[in-house]
Amino acid sequence: MLNAAVLGASGYVGAELLRLLAQHPHIRATRLFGGSRAGEAVATAHPQLAADYAGAYFETFTGDLEGVDIVFAALPHGETQKIASAILAAGVPFVDLGADFRLNDAAEFERWYGETHQAPELLGAFTYGLPEIRREAIRSSRAVAAPGCYPTATILALKPLLPFIEDGSIIVDAASGVSGAGRAGKEATHFSTVSESFAAYGLLNHRHTAEMEMELGEGVLFTPHLAPMNRGILATCYATAKAAFDPLQILRDAYAGEPFVTVSDEPPATKWTLGTNAARLTARYDARTGRIVALAAIDNLGKGAAGQMMQCANLMLGFDETAGLARSGVCP
Repeated sequence: MLNAAVLGASGYVGAELLRLLAQHPHIRATRLFGGSRAGEAVATAHPQLAADYAGAYFETFTGDLEGVDIVFAALPHGETQKIASAILAAGVPFVDLGADFRLNDAAEFERWYGETHQAPELLGAFTYGLPEIRREAIRSSRAVAAPGCYPTATILALKPLLPFIEDGSIIVDAASGVSGAGRAGKEATHFSTVSESFAAYGLLNHRHTAEMEMELGEGVLFTPHLAPMNRGILATCYATAKAAFDPLQILRDAYAGEPFVTVSDEPPATKWTLGTNAARLTARYDARTGRIVALAAIDNLGKGAAGQMMQCANLMLGFDETAGLARSGVCP
């Protein structure tokens, strides 16, 4: 059994990662770092995990990785830059969910995040961690930057269709559950603000746009929305077709045999992916307008975060890619 350290273990993604590690056949979470909640019992912050983490407490990270076989980090952007060098120097496999090492250009990071990257020399050390697109690179990597939740859904929906669509025509509307905003309380995510409402935000400047454009090689007009639900992302993607074609069949062929991606005729619902690492896709060509529409549904805390981290770790460590991960959703 390998020992894992989890940085950011007190947040929503950290909790989901701890839940997955509790049922993993080969990895257990033994060092749980919780920043401002250091010294607090894990069961207090995450009552749902009390049975699996009885007697466990959050620590303050000081750089000590003694006895650790793999590191997972779910920290706010800007934080991983401060510690990545030490973790990489320790030679421990490292899966990071933060935004610090997803982009391959420090200037792009500064453009979208509004601050200078503090460790640009390390950008090349990380592999972008979307297994369906970069499986073999992840398998041979020691450091992986797991994608953001919106880019995961968008890239899966559009990447196989790129040869068939016009340059510069991509538009993405995507809605996320409130947990995507993180655990810290803020007015925009209060129950009374979100309940019975549906709102767009981040117009023209949402940071995840940079990842979409990097991986798709195209300009993307992206509009995110906040939906009145706890978990889930539904991305609806549009583009102009070069000629008539069957995008549904293209997706079926591209993802045939993928363990976590299902392509179906039915438009996907976020509930189908709840609590899983699954992605559900569909697509259509509209002969009337000459455009395609492609949809993807994922759990933003699963395939959009902790599940994808685990999937990458399994590849890096030589385990079955599906180990510890669910493909069937919880419903109702």
